[in-house]
Amino acid sequence: MSDTITKKVGVASLIMMVSIFLSRIIGLAREIVIAYSSGAGADVDAYQIAFVIPEILNHVLASGFLSITFIPIFSYYLTHHKEDEGWEVFSTIFNVLGVVLIIFIFVSWMFTPELLSLSGFKNPETQASAIKMTRIILPAQLFFFLGGLLMAVQFANERFAIPAVAPLVYNLGIICGGIFLGPWLGIEGFSWGVLGGAFLGNFAIQLWGAKRVGMKFSFSFNIHHPDLKKYVLLTLPLMVGLTMTFSTEVFSKLFGSHLSSGSVSGLNYSLRIMFVLVGLFGQAAGVASYPFLSRLVAENRFEEMNQLLNKTIRFIALVIPFSVVCMVLRREIVVIIFQRGSFDSAATEMTSNILLFVLIGATAFAAQTVVVRGYYAMQNTLFPTVYGSLAVLLSIPLYFIGMKWMGVTGVALAMSCSAFMQVALLFVLWNRRTKNRGSSQVYQVYLKVLLASVPIGLFLEWLRRTITEVIGNSGFIGCMVVSMLIGTVFVILFIISGHILKINEISLFTEKLLSKVKKR
Repeated sequence: MSDTITKKVGVASLIMMVSIFLSRIIGLAREIVIAYSSGAGADVDAYQIAFVIPEILNHVLASGFLSITFIPIFSYYLTHHKEDEGWEVFSTIFNVLGVVLIIFIFVSWMFTPELLSLSGFKNPETQASAIKMTRIILPAQLFFFLGGLLMAVQFANERFAIPAVAPLVYNLGIICGGIFLGPWLGIEGFSWGVLGGAFLGNFAIQLWGAKRVGMKFSFSFNIHHPDLKKYVLLTLPLMVGLTMTFSTEVFSKLFGSHLSSGSVSGLNYSLRIMFVLVGLFGQAAGVASYPFLSRLVAENRFEEMNQLLNKTIRFIALVIPFSVVCMVLRREIVVIIFQRGSFDSAATEMTSNILLFVLIGATAFAAQTVVVRGYYAMQNTLFPTVYGSLAVLLSIPLYFIGMKWMGVTGVALAMSCSAFMQVALLFVLWNRRTKNRGSSQVYQVYLKVLLASVPIGLFLEWLRRTITEVIGNSGFIGCMVVSMLIGTVFVILFIISGHILKINEISLFTEKLLSKVKKR
């Protein structure tokens, strides 16, 4: 693999890592505002359920996969110096599927009450609130779809900065909706913030970004264009398949709605914390590496593509020790982030218990963002979708069993188990299909990191209990002190374990981090 590609991936990863990290932080700020104003009760449950139909619609139109399915098609025209033809394909997909989505949104809006009948809400006021907010959020899906295409053409041109702004503006829009409209509309204000944030961050700004890379738009409705057919065939498996993120978001809400009040909220708050970790390590690397994986495939450099994929997946092994320290500090994290206003100690207890089981799957969620992109770069969406959906379907009994035996924590554990089933299956199959010679190194790194993380976690749990017996951790200040002490010890043990076990990924990570600190 050439040093030029490695350097470009590194720069792109840095941009996306900063973006996704800030997005997750702002996303947490969004949840903090929601928790402060409404706690973890029925109102927040209704708000979370209001996303179910929009998320299903988003999934059916594969809005979240536009970069994945469109970049390989568009990259072909760029690499063969046929940009005008590439923009014609862009315009055709933009117009034809945009109209289809508008029709879907209208039908969903009309039949929202019937579609939400699967939720477990027994309170008619909660159900009515969920219906109203669903109808507010639904039109945002059009902006997500169109914005996804606009971001895809920027990624294909190796421009990452403006797309990186989209999630930041979106989350700020939700926060502003809650702060400025909340006093009059209550929890409904956040729904209007979703709509405004989607329009500004995912569409308006991205339209400007696409124009900067030379976008040539036309009102083309050529439904017979061969690349429109190719795009639909590539995307169809993703439309009907059950991906990890989609199944997690929908199942957590649907199964949680059949449990006690606040269960949906607790699951959502825990997932938002976990996704900060996933976004920082996994999503940033996956998004940044994908255009380069696609280009390597277009140039028939398959061995280099596997090298890049393996290197990225090995780096994600670092999620394991960081998720372990978050498990140890789960209560302190929830107190620091959420416990204020309407979010009381009972909500903290419930959310921290859920967080323990959600964090078990953090590494799988992070690795999945990279593994599936290997398949997508080769324009193979059917294979990962079929096997991923199979893993999801096999995990459904786990949700019922977990819900019956463990309640809401059982739903969280089922989510984590499902994530591991999916990513393990897809990576093993990938290695067999591509004869990936570097896969053994990936397994070795994960085994070493796991062996280092378990004793570190046990020691930190003992240390945390010892510290709390001395200084206590009931309040914000106490939790901050405990977290800083445990965090400091963790960093030391993390670095030492990397040297003792010769885990290059840990050593490289710490060296880069220290060099950046020295420069500053």
